[in-house]
Amino acid sequence: MKEMNTGMNIEDLKRLAGVNEFKGYTEYTLENISDAANANAKKMRDQDIKPGTDEWFKLWFSQPKMQGKGFRGRK
Repeated sequence: MKEMNTGMNIEDLKRLAGVNEFKGYTEYTLENISDAANANAKKMRDQDIKPGTDEWFKLWFSQPKMQGKGFRGRK
């Protein structure tokens, strides 16, 4: 089998893949889906967010752990 030359060495590939880079443990917590859905439905009613609007999609389909200070519906 012929090897392909990509111009990268093995150390670059390891760095890009995140291999051998331990950055500490991160806490993993489970989110109760029913509680989250009830909270979103309450927020939707309280703030009069209509299904299909941009705010509705942001409320229901955003992932807060990936957004930092991101948007989770109207304030």
